Amino acid sequence: MALPSVRSVLRVAIPFISVVGLLSLRLAGASQDSGSVIPAESRPCVDCHAFEFMQRALQDLKKTAYNLDTR
Repeated sequence: MALPSVRSVLRVAIPFISVVGLLSLRLAGASQDSGSVIPAESRPCVDCHAFEFMQRALQDLKKTAYNLDTR
């Protein structure tokens, strides 16, 4: 079995190393911006947002139904 040439190895290795390097830089940059992140204790959970959205939608539906009934 013939060994791959240096040129073909570099053709695959250089883009792979570049992608891994860019991904690691992006992850490192994300951890440095932690000063602007809201702590989990003060953030409402996803379920709370969904519940509030559904409450507002239900209120809007009730108002619409009442307006249609009064006409």
